[in-house]
Amino acid sequence: MIRKLEDAFVAICRVGTGVGFAVLIGSVLVQVVGRSILNASPPWTEELTRFAMLWMVAFGTGLSLRSGDLVNVDLFCEAMPGRGPWMLRLVSAALVTAFCAVLLYPAWFYASIGARQTSPVLRLPMDWIYVSILVLLAVLMLFALLRVVSMLAGQSDGLPRLNPEKQE
Repeated sequence: MIRKLEDAFVAICRVGTGVGFAVLIGSVLVQVVGRSILNASPPWTEELTRFAMLWMVAFGTGLSLRSGDLVNVDLFCEAMPGRGPWMLRLVSAALVTAFCAVLLYPAWFYASIGARQTSPVLRLPMDWIYVSILVLLAVLMLFALLRVVSMLAGQSDGLPRLNPEKQE
């Protein structure tokens, strides 16, 4: 059950990250071509690039936690004897889960402020942009919570899943 939920969530986050990256690439390409050929890039490209990067990071952060691609100082942790490393990985995942949970309401409040604002060039409601922070926290919290649950259920050692598709 947990594995199916995680697989579905991974698929959603991969699509979200891919769409954000594709929009970012397209926007930067228009900007570069505009500067190089037309001597002026459209003003919306800079704004769209920032927004696409926010959404790409929002969806990609949980995937990075899962694969071990986030900054991680584990030299001390992994040098500990016995169950020490496992316990530290569990505590770390639990703290990430709790930290994100604490920040969910402030992030929602921050996003709700954006409903009264629009972006300067694209004229998008800023709550669509600010909610990316809420999504980032929710995604990171869910992946950290999934790690805690799988560790406590004995289905995981809490180590990053470098090639999750080949592990069973």
